[in-house]
Amino acid sequence: MSIVRLWKKGAPFFLLFSLLVIWELALKVIKIEPWLLPAPSAIMKEGMASFQSLSEHVVSTVQLSIIGFLIGTFIGLLIASLLHLFPGAKDAVYPLLILSQNVPIIVLAPLLVIWFGFGMLPKLIVIILVCFFPVAVSSMDGFRQTPYELKHYFRMMGASKGQLFWKLELPHSLPYIFSGLKISATYSVMGAVISEWLGAKSGVGVYMTLASSSFRTDRVFVSIFIIMILSLLFFAAITLAERFFVAWKRKEDKSDEAAH
Repeated sequence: MSIVRLWKKGAPFFLLFSLLVIWELALKVIKIEPWLLPAPSAIMKEGMASFQSLSEHVVSTVQLSIIGFLIGTFIGLLIASLLHLFPGAKDAVYPLLILSQNVPIIVLAPLLVIWFGFGMLPKLIVIILVCFFPVAVSSMDGFRQTPYELKHYFRMMGASKGQLFWKLELPHSLPYIFSGLKISATYSVMGAVISEWLGAKSGVGVYMTLASSSFRTDRVFVSIFIIMILSLLFFAAITLAERFFVAWKRKEDKSDEAAH
């Protein structure tokens, strides 16, 4: 592996490590109270000490995130497919999709509790609302970007509208769909944490709320780092799935780079 490739892969980790070192040293020089801003070493120590109690909260958040992400992805793909296959409905529905993202989730969440109680349903609705939109928009863009020449060729071969969609437009839009999935995957963790503020019994959001109310800033930062790690893991999982399902796109990109 060349030095350039090694730097590209290791630069984010080096930068993160450097920031943590600067954070640690700055606190020793400035001498800020630990309850106000704890050092990274103190945060790591608290995370290791609370590992057993944290594991239950992490598992709860992961389960909620995955379920909400899968449902949100299905709804996003369904909406995008229907609006693409029935363009007459797109002009009426698409503005409503945009408006659905203009309502602050933190404001909508208490209303969901009033309407649906303290069960899992309002929590899933919160995650679905933040997950379906990126998938729907990116999927519609992917369907629209299908080359006209290929669609014309399929029509000349006698392909029906359904065959055109399943055999050409959907496979061709996979890179766009996975772009939306990456965004939704990271949003799902955030949505799960917000939904847990509605009154869940366990979860990283519950752990964070309890830590904040008791002025345990170190535990709040532990929660923040856990959320970041989970988001990165979800993003990495979607990236691996993309490499498997969109292998033809990578070969196409490599051939374009070789041509230039």
